[in-house]
Amino acid sequence: MLRTPVNETRLAILEWLRDPVAHFPARRGADAVEDGVTAAAVAARLGVPRAVAETHLGLLTGLGLLRTRRVGRRTYYRRDEVRIAEMARMFEKGW
Repeated sequence: MLRTPVNETRLAILEWLRDPVAHFPARRGADAVEDGVTAAAVAARLGVPRAVAETHLGLLTGLGLLRTRRVGRRTYYRRDEVRIAEMARMFEKGW
């Protein structure tokens, strides 16, 4: 985790996913809170190609900060609140 550089884009993604309904358009057949949002939605919000968004989302998923859920051909991303809280506690203790 410490090898992955902090990046404003990734921090913004984490913040947006805290309240996905407020930051991403509704998607038919998917609940942004329960299912998460797609890489395409994140890319549109960032104004970058989907591959760039997928790279950021992949790093966050690899760190355990995001969870994924496959629905058909799409992958949905949402925050892993338990893991984020664990990481926050670890850094508060001076890890």
